[in-house]
Amino acid sequence: MNEIDLKLTDNEWTLDYIDHDRIIARAIVFDDDGMLYFVRAERDDEFGKAVLIETSGGGVEEGESLETAIRRELREELGAQAEVVCRLGVVSDYYNLIHRHNINNYFLCRAVSFGERMLTAEETNDFHLSVLRLTFDEAEAEYEKCRCSKLGRLIAEREVPVLKLARKISENEST
Repeated sequence: MNEIDLKLTDNEWTLDYIDHDRIIARAIVFDDDGMLYFVRAERDDEFGKAVLIETSGGGVEEGESLETAIRRELREELGAQAEVVCRLGVVSDYYNLIHRHNINNYFLCRAVSFGERMLTAEETNDFHLSVLRLTFDEAEAEYEKCRCSKLGRLIAEREVPVLKLARKISENEST
């Protein structure tokens, strides 16, 4: 199966300049019942007021491998111990509003167990992160619903193609 390699632009906010890159590890996470896990963010900040769905993940820390970073992020945001099944690919996108280029490295991961989440103060107080457990169809519908905000559209453009690839891999595995 071919990995995704997408290069997207931010058509929501005007491009003044980009002054930094952020290397990010993200995952489509599934359990043994075929359910998927995402984070729900409820924001009211410079990006506007929005309720969003997003894959779990975050910035790769200095000296950390992508696989180590995604395992750490899944423990923090979902409380999940997970194994990496495969790499799904890379989506390069931009947040012009904060002058950032995002290099999103996506993985397909299987949740092995769940425990306590370890959210940062920002994730708890500013983003009000919670966990969503959805089917593929429910996840696609949720991304569509979140397209009513500028940030929701940027996230959906980045993540729906990855979700569709994960679905294709999942369907091939089950046949």
